Amino acid sequence: MTSAYTADEMMAVEAARRIPDGAVCFVGIGLPSLAANLARRTSAPNCVLVYESGTIGAKPEELPLSIGDGELAETADAVVSVPEMFAYWLQGGRIDLGFLGAAQIDRHGNLNSTVIGPYDSPTVRLPGGGGAPEIALGVRDVFVMLRHSRRAFVTALDFTTSLGDRVRVVVTDLGILEPVDGELTLVAVHPGTRADTAREATGWELRVAPDLHETKPPTTDELAALRGLRTKGAS
Repeated sequence: MTSAYTADEMMAVEAARRIPDGAVCFVGIGLPSLAANLARRTSAPNCVLVYESGTIGAKPEELPLSIGDGELAETADAVVSVPEMFAYWLQGGRIDLGFLGAAQIDRHGNLNSTVIGPYDSPTVRLPGGGGAPEIALGVRDVFVMLRHSRRAFVTALDFTTSLGDRVRVVVTDLGILEPVDGELTLVAVHPGTRADTAREATGWELRVAPDLHETKPPTTDELAALRGLRTKGAS
């Protein structure tokens, strides 16, 4: 029997399951790093992890604290400069999928990580786009990981940081959204979640797929790999 798990663990497991074996993945810190490293230890052992700092084929034993974590360089197949990373690897079409997060997302998968409120006098000034706009255009597929709420899933973005043309899946703590005819559609809910819950947490009238299904809960092996990764080296 599968033991209890958290919403973040469900998100990481479901994202990891969707990474093809052998895929070259542009990975960020946090949940994307957790999902990608889990995939490398379970269903996609040959996936190649690329971090924005220029590390290619990183194989960290512990989750990195930042893209500048020394273990990424120590375990990488190669380390290149950031300009080479973006100009040769990303813009050259050599990266299959990239993970992105944001403060806001709209029905078309466009993302905002720049400001909340008017640009000239925002309520909150966010970290900004960084490499996200280039990642959104340079990879073949974009995976978005985002907690589901009306504050995040909005009718109109306060600012468009990254275009959603290549968003293939949005993994949330409630379920899975995929683009159908250009609009994000709820295609699966996590165990114990109803479609109405996701609708209520969305700022627009969320479409629900006619064949809506329930995701499979994490297996014992997936949870063991996930928790081992998160706690390895802890006292």
